[in-house]
Amino acid sequence: MKLKILIMFLLLGGLSYAQTSIAEDEFKNIEDKVIEWRRDFHEHPELSNREFETAEKIAAHLNSLGIETKTGIAKTGVVGILKGDNPGKTVALRADIDALPVTEKNDLPFKSEVKTEFLGSKTGVMHACGHDTHTAILMGVAKILSENKDKINGTVKFIFQPAEEGPPPGEEGGAKLMIKEGVLKNPDVDAIFGLHINAGTPVGTIKYKPEGTMAAVERFVINVKGKQAHGSAPWSGVDPILISAKIIDGLQTIISRNAELTESASVITVGKITSGVRFNIIPETAEMIGTVRTLDPANKELILKRMNEMVPAIAAAYGGEATIEFQNNTAITFNDPQLTKQMLPTLKKVAGAENINLMKATTGGEDFSFFQEEIPGFYFFLGGMPLNAEPTRHHTPDFFIDESGLLLGVKTMTQLTLDYLNQT
Repeated sequence: MKLKILIMFLLLGGLSYAQTSIAEDEFKNIEDKVIEWRRDFHEHPELSNREFETAEKIAAHLNSLGIETKTGIAKTGVVGILKGDNPGKTVALRADIDALPVTEKNDLPFKSEVKTEFLGSKTGVMHACGHDTHTAILMGVAKILSENKDKINGTVKFIFQPAEEGPPPGEEGGAKLMIKEGVLKNPDVDAIFGLHINAGTPVGTIKYKPEGTMAAVERFVINVKGKQAHGSAPWSGVDPILISAKIIDGLQTIISRNAELTESASVITVGKITSGVRFNIIPETAEMIGTVRTLDPANKELILKRMNEMVPAIAAAYGGEATIEFQNNTAITFNDPQLTKQMLPTLKKVAGAENINLMKATTGGEDFSFFQEEIPGFYFFLGGMPLNAEPTRHHTPDFFIDESGLLLGVKTMTQLTLDYLNQT
């Protein structure tokens, strides 16, 4: 009797799973529109917390689909809520919508010609990380799902997030502010999915990793105080430039001697030093700005502790003073192991098992991680590199994405949604 019940359960489960699939024609019919949306966003990029026209276009699209739409979330964010015909849990899908202060070099008919001023410097504006594709993909998913509400067991929340690249100095923004303003509430979200197109991953393939996938990112500022003197008489002063050099050297010993690198990777980088005005003057102060990247919470705690101990101690050893301040940019992008395991069959079903690849962790950062600190989340990488072509680099003027990969993004996010809500 138990065996019969089990067989019936499996058969019914298989039937239910098949019913949640979307006809291939529905996807193919929307592909040209997704590419059109992407090109429009690419040609008209907007910087973090300034995505006004982008938000208007997204909101107009969601409203046209009959999706309950909220605007002005975390300044320029847009949220759509789609209730299925059947009761169930709530799943969120997230796309980031902001561009970067980069001047595009690609020769495209939809090349960005937008110019602006960023932190006092004139620059171009470009979707140099693929957020335009993420936005277009999620708009496509919204259209498909809105036309298939009978297949949705629960609620879908579409989160179009501003300022993933970080808000301007002195402003709040991004995932942190969306969470603060209640984006994961009313209705409460049970799980969240996100993707990032990747210019180094072949079109038609997907990369993923359970647990720590992208690094926590800390920005740090070190201020060193010495004693000004003539460059010909260094013994009469305290050289903050020398102290800075010793601090930089010391920080690297934290990575080489304190961090357990066989467990997880870590990076400390000083990216900017400012000090002095003239060749023959030892200045009074120096400032260093840099970043810490970690993939393990315990390792992060250790590194920040050692930096706090080391920086003032090194400065004191050379007769100066130094302080260090940290700013948390992102947490660890941590794919919930159970959710990852649960959704892996969906990835394989949509893209083919041979096109799903386990990846190594990367020390890049993603503020999707803040959503994952609140609820289980799964984040994966979508292939955007043309076949038989050299990859381009993200955040550069030459960044290029093969648009033939966008449809797989629409299919995958759609099927993840349906399968998660149906399985749970």
